[in-house]
Amino acid sequence: MNTYDLIGFDMDGTLLDSRKSILPSTVEAIGRAVAAGKTVILSTGRSINELEEFAGQLAQVRYYVCESGALIYDSKERKILHSETLAQDVVMRILDVASAEDTMPYIISSGESFADRRHIADLAHFHMGIYQDMMDRVVCQMDDMIAQYRKNPFPMEKLNLFSASEEIRERIYENVKSLPLAFAYAEETSLEMTPLHISKASGLRWLCGYLGIPLERTVIVGDADNDAEAMEAAGLSVAMGNALPHIKEMCGAVVSDNDSGGCAEAVDRYLLGKA
Repeated sequence: MNTYDLIGFDMDGTLLDSRKSILPSTVEAIGRAVAAGKTVILSTGRSINELEEFAGQLAQVRYYVCESGALIYDSKERKILHSETLAQDVVMRILDVASAEDTMPYIISSGESFADRRHIADLAHFHMGIYQDMMDRVVCQMDDMIAQYRKNPFPMEKLNLFSASEEIRERIYENVKSLPLAFAYAEETSLEMTPLHISKASGLRWLCGYLGIPLERTVIVGDADNDAEAMEAAGLSVAMGNALPHIKEMCGAVVSDNDSGGCAEAVDRYLLGKA
């Protein structure tokens, strides 16, 4: 009998190759897993609207742990199953700090992403140029997002700050690290913030409880620091070949990189038990 019932994939650097596409071998492997009665999920920092362009290829992936665990989504029923939101006073404090720095606030609310139009036009300045096409298509662009939030606060599951440099990110973190938040470093200069104790790991736990799948029967595949907690919670952690060195060291297995079929390898070797 196979040891694992569920496999969860990070998106960027894992399920997506270096061109931000999904390899055909990955789609085929997901199909084999589902045909064998296994559950395949996403475990990602992305919002729902940032995933919609992949819906066709991921038609057999029903459940998404989105926004670094702050939102759980059922793609078949097209409904949010669970979400956690940031406290309004905490958001206000973060935005005050961000306003004094060369940084781009990026808000995710009810699965939708929001940013200032002027920042979207200059993503390369914030080391996010690789996402230009995607953000041009899916982000709700505003003239002054911070002013609008202060005037009429709205629920927010996740707040990212994309900084112009690593030094700015560090300075911001020092100013907000005492707040009741869960933090993750992502990309080159991004600081991701979700409610305290919320992470890809908490999202995995919630979804496993909902589906009745024991955590020890799960596999999590990823490449970066924001995958680490979920990897530690899962029954098996698998690092991509392109993963950060310390992520490889903490994992129970390493597969090929995201351009060389690592996800299909993880499915066949560790979920389906093929040699």
